[in-house]
Amino acid sequence: MKNEDIIEKILPKPRSKFLKVKCKKCGYEQIVFSHVSRKVYCLVCGELISEPTGGKAIIHAEVLEELG
Repeated sequence: MKNEDIIEKILPKPRSKFLKVKCKKCGYEQIVFSHVSRKVYCLVCGELISEPTGGKAIIHAEVLEELG
């Protein structure tokens, strides 16, 4: 085994990610965290984009990509 393989097994990877989402109402794109602790609204129209659940958030917008 290579040192890189050993390090990847030992060090845990985070389960949370940043998400690039698109508002369903106005089409504005913004970045939100996958485990939000407060409700997130669109910066342009005020539509609810994500809400907390105690773990992963419920995303009410279209997820375009995962960033990390």
